[in-house]
Amino acid sequence: MFQLPSIFHFAFNVTGLDEARAFYGTVLGCREGRSTDTWVDFDFFGHQISLHLGEPFKTARTGHVGKHLVPMPHLGLILAPDAWRALAARLRGHDVEFMLEPQVRFAGEPGEQSTMFFLDPFGNPIEVKAFASPDAIYAS
Repeated sequence: MFQLPSIFHFAFNVTGLDEARAFYGTVLGCREGRSTDTWVDFDFFGHQISLHLGEPFKTARTGHVGKHLVPMPHLGLILAPDAWRALAARLRGHDVEFMLEPQVRFAGEPGEQSTMFFLDPFGNPIEVKAFASPDAIYAS
């Protein structure tokens, strides 16, 4: 028997597969997987997302986090600090507009993190975080 790390799968709606391929494939650098004429899979930094044609989910800035109201619900990802910085630079290089600019949140506190929020072309919010160490992810 083989060991498989925990990998999440998240399926959500987009309104155009070509635009999804351009954003998730070209801008974010995700490898495309299987697809049909109504959906496409991507390797989202080691996890599987499936983008289906349909109406994107409704979101609102109702999440109180520190001094910010963040969009809920949202897709989130935690990267190593170097990968987080590289992704922030990549997004800036593609002129992606940030809902919450790349920044450090909760500085000097348990759970200190680098974070950024942006939208895909369909309005689906994405948060990408980084922590100095894995122990800090659940620090209280």
